[in-house]
Amino acid sequence: MILIAGPCVIESRESLFRVAKALVKYSEDKTIDFYFKSSFDKANRTSIDSFRGPGIDKGLKLLDEVRQEFGFKLLTDIHDFTQAKSVGEVVDVLQIPAFLCRQTDLLVAAAETKCVVNVKKGQFLNPSDMKYSVKKILDTRGVKESGYEAAKAANVWLTERGSTFGYGNLVVDMRALGIMREFAPVIFDATHSVQMPGAAEGKSGGKREFVAPLARAAAAVGVDGFFFETHFNPCEALCDGPNMLDFEQLDNVLTSIKRIREAIS
Repeated sequence: MILIAGPCVIESRESLFRVAKALVKYSEDKTIDFYFKSSFDKANRTSIDSFRGPGIDKGLKLLDEVRQEFGFKLLTDIHDFTQAKSVGEVVDVLQIPAFLCRQTDLLVAAAETKCVVNVKKGQFLNPSDMKYSVKKILDTRGVKESGYEAAKAANVWLTERGSTFGYGNLVVDMRALGIMREFAPVIFDATHSVQMPGAAEGKSGGKREFVAPLARAAAAVGVDGFFFETHFNPCEALCDGPNMLDFEQLDNVLTSIKRIREAIS
């Protein structure tokens, strides 16, 4: 099972390492393929006054320190095609943000690195249309075949993170997991799926009480992995606090997910 976890954004070296230390047990779990995630820049914040992170230079340095200290594989997002090469030299997975999932230059630049490319499905997009994003990456990597196995071999993932439902709300159509899994391995982003965009007066809100039931449902449907943003005190987090889990909540939901996966295997 792939597990992507970490704080939404790099707030400080101290907080980054505090979260990383709490997640070591998952990297040591032989049933989990663990990736530590944090963003050096949150470029799509609602307000210009919102905290964005330390930026690319300092952020990559801190992520590299995490790798050296804990031995984690790393995942972070990029927002511009010019970032792909330098970021790809530090991390193992380049993540394409949902709002940018159709940006051809960004997808091609990510595909030109040796990294796994994880494309988050746009909140606005039909899940079946994600096959075209996958094809851009496969074509760039010289892969003529298509489908789940071809994408898996070429290190391409897709991530579901909910779909826009009216204003300030997201819903998860569990059918999307099966649809996208025809094209590539699928990760379920349980914490962003409960986000409420722009619902907190210049910030995104969220309802973390629905993270666990949605994650359990995705486990029952069948996915390749899960994405959880986590923090030692989500209520004080500088980004996405309302939909992040604390460490105890993360542990509880992972325990239930494992049981479901065992039951259906």
